[in-house]
Amino acid sequence: MELYLNATSPYARLVRIVLLEKGLSDAVTLKWCDPWEDDPVLLKANPAGRIPALVTEEGTTLSESMLIAIYLDSAYPEKPVLPTSHLAEVMHLAGLGQNLMEAAFTTVIARKHNGNEVDNSVLGQRRSRAIQRLLSQLNSELGEAPVDAINLGEIAVAVALDYLSFRLPEVAWRAEYP
Repeated sequence: MELYLNATSPYARLVRIVLLEKGLSDAVTLKWCDPWEDDPVLLKANPAGRIPALVTEEGTTLSESMLIAIYLDSAYPEKPVLPTSHLAEVMHLAGLGQNLMEAAFTTVIARKHNGNEVDNSVLGQRRSRAIQRLLSQLNSELGEAPVDAINLGEIAVAVALDYLSFRLPEVAWRAEYP
């Protein structure tokens, strides 16, 4: 398999962690690229020019981190990250993590292309409120329960929180939402 990615994409990081947790990291060749440069190799794999993109052993290209994670869990059922015993809860948590990741990512991209003043726009304020609501909900739902095996929900939340710390440190989520 081949995985198209870059170093700072939270979406690619989610897929890499799933690969590591499932013991599949040796089965994948990492293809580092810059999606903002219209890399021809990436565009051949994914015409949308987005990462991550996974080319399966059969040559099928998959995009979107959650879809890739679901594929990997189905095609390689050992060490599941989507346990059937509490699938709804795991997918609920994965959705919260994915939404937090998306709100943070779109904030970063909007700032990159339009400057920090974009935060004052209707969409910028909406993203900011979404980040705060998601952090509050995660804080109320997550506890100190022991982890038998890491699941996709926990991976998505961890990646989203790490990305938030990396790209939007001013949110300072750790202080208000331990």
